[in-house]
Amino acid sequence: MSYKFDTQLLIEGIDLEVDRIIEYFNDNFDGDCLLAVGDDRLVKIHFHTNEPWLVLEYCASLGDIFDLVVENMDRQAIGLQG
Repeated sequence: MSYKFDTQLLIEGIDLEVDRIIEYFNDNFDGDCLLAVGDDRLVKIHFHTNEPWLVLEYCASLGDIFDLVVENMDRQAIGLQG
């Protein structure tokens, strides 16, 4: 497994731009399985990375983050709580 952490969250904000968020992820973060969907007020993020704190910092700069989940996929793969 290349990336250790499955990072998921919601961003609530004003004038959110999904295309700009995707572009920022692609240009600035090392990871895979990016899912960024929503509208100008609410965006769902799903991303695999080894540095979830960078994702959280960026997303928090865009608006209010909530429903945050960061799971350790290495632990899940061997049957432990993520």
